[in-house]
Amino acid sequence: MTLPIALTLLVIVITLVAFIREWAAPDVLALSILCLVVALGLVSPSEMTLVFKNEAPLTIAALFVIGGALESSGAVDHIGKLLKARLSGNLRTAIFAFAGVAAFFSAWMNNTAIVAILLPVTLGFARSKDIAASKLLMPLSYASILGGCCTLIGTSTNLLVNGSLKELGEKPMTMFELAPLGVPLAIAGIVYLVVFGPKLMPSRSSITGSLEIDYRTSPLHHLLIVGNSPLIGQMLTETPLMDRESGIHVMEVRRKGARVMVPLSRIKVEKNDRFLIAIHRRRGGGAKPEELFERIGAESLSTVDGIVSELVIRDESTLHGRTLAASDFRQRYNCVVLAVHRNGINITSRIAELPLEAGDTLLVITALNNLEPLERTRDFILTDTPDEEPRAEDAPKRPNRHRVLAWSALIGVVLTATVSDLLSRQFPSISAVPIHYAALVGALALLWLGIVTPREAYASIDWQVLLMLYGLLGLGMAMQNTGTAEYLARGLVSGAERLISPEYLPLVLLWLVFLLTLCLTEVLSNNATAVMMVPIVVKMANELDVSSRPFVMGVAVAASAAFALPMGYQTHMMIYGPGGYRFSDFLRVGIPLNFICWIVSCLLIPMIWPF
Repeated sequence: MTLPIALTLLVIVITLVAFIREWAAPDVLALSILCLVVALGLVSPSEMTLVFKNEAPLTIAALFVIGGALESSGAVDHIGKLLKARLSGNLRTAIFAFAGVAAFFSAWMNNTAIVAILLPVTLGFARSKDIAASKLLMPLSYASILGGCCTLIGTSTNLLVNGSLKELGEKPMTMFELAPLGVPLAIAGIVYLVVFGPKLMPSRSSITGSLEIDYRTSPLHHLLIVGNSPLIGQMLTETPLMDRESGIHVMEVRRKGARVMVPLSRIKVEKNDRFLIAIHRRRGGGAKPEELFERIGAESLSTVDGIVSELVIRDESTLHGRTLAASDFRQRYNCVVLAVHRNGINITSRIAELPLEAGDTLLVITALNNLEPLERTRDFILTDTPDEEPRAEDAPKRPNRHRVLAWSALIGVVLTATVSDLLSRQFPSISAVPIHYAALVGALALLWLGIVTPREAYASIDWQVLLMLYGLLGLGMAMQNTGTAEYLARGLVSGAERLISPEYLPLVLLWLVFLLTLCLTEVLSNNATAVMMVPIVVKMANELDVSSRPFVMGVAVAASAAFALPMGYQTHMMIYGPGGYRFSDFLRVGIPLNFICWIVSCLLIPMIWPF
């Protein structure tokens, strides 16, 4: 073992520990790893810039823009609402329908976007049919992952594997090359969830149900402090308006027509102050509005519709690591937080100083018309949509033309990349159109047609994913430059040769590589796992003198098949709080699904891509 190889192995160990222990955000860790391999001399400073020439992040960025256009056009949401309206209350039928829709759309769009769109629709359906939310949300997340394994653009992992293949001088993947494996896997996974899911999945409600919230809607009252009010001159914290035991929550304070943007503890009540308050208490027993207003000398000006809702903190949320107090949550989002759900526990005390984490579910009370502004912040995944659709003249919906053009852009990208690849094989004089170029042209077409604005396009891109990919590509380059990939591949082959006869060696190694990738992706980022495993399996195939294709396809699928741990995939964290899940629920349902993917994949891969 040479010193560069030893240093590269040390970096790999540090990467594993850093991701598992979550020392920092994934993009920060990945870029730090890139700088580390340069500092250690494993990658030269001039070579460092080569990672930014990889086409995978560019393709992913363009597809994020196209996916954002589809999301804003309401294409997926419309189909979800049709399911909600037409499905009966049969649990297995509902699992099949929602899982099928999630799997289909995830083959073409980012799966986190699909789950974010279908999450409130699924929860609304569960409430209307009196079905436990936990019975439907886990299949939604699992199906979105399975659907992403069906096409090249189904997940960023597939595109990253494809980019790594090109850098290694291997034949790139085609648009539907994974479909002969991905489609059977998706069918097998959905069948498993439909048949065994109702028994294996827990029957739990969301935080709203577990805290026994009797009424999810609640009027919000606009109050005017009149001249004879006993509150005038008192600190707000010393008045009945801060009586949480009576379910009184101050949403907003206005003075002389402007919002008072300071903490409530620093406000002294003055004449003609206006308050927006909610009166909502678990299990009833809240203050009586008329009696309260008379006692404090306030005049009720109007009421607006309010709702007790749940907000799931996104991975890229600006609230990550900050407390409610430090973020000025009430003033910034026009919400009052009643509880925080984390790791199966409902936290209802001292929540103002609790640092928030990705995947936390906040139980809030807010105005019904504030749901859309909350969604636009992209800090949260909403679990609610208004029960009643707004009138057509009031709803700022995009025209159907936007939906048609957004779908046309995506279909155009897929057809261009697929047809040009087929033609180039038949007629060498015709050049294949790379997927990154086709995707970029599709995104630009949507911008030129006004389907999305530049601001919306930038907002639709998950920059954390892109930066993480660039950082991790540096680790893959270090493994190549130092010979670490070849060193590890030779170690695997020589170790297996002592135990297995040569004719069965490729097949056994395929099963072992798939299982290793499956285990790594449960605790690492799926992209980090793919970056580390692809160079190793390509070198291993060269050592065995067989095709690398079976091993690469196994890595591509296994790197996405994170079903056993809630932190294994972003979509799991999105549904963790709203479904009221516990850690053990994912083990019970996910481990059998992992075994199904392992067995089905390793049986099909040698038949689809012979050694």
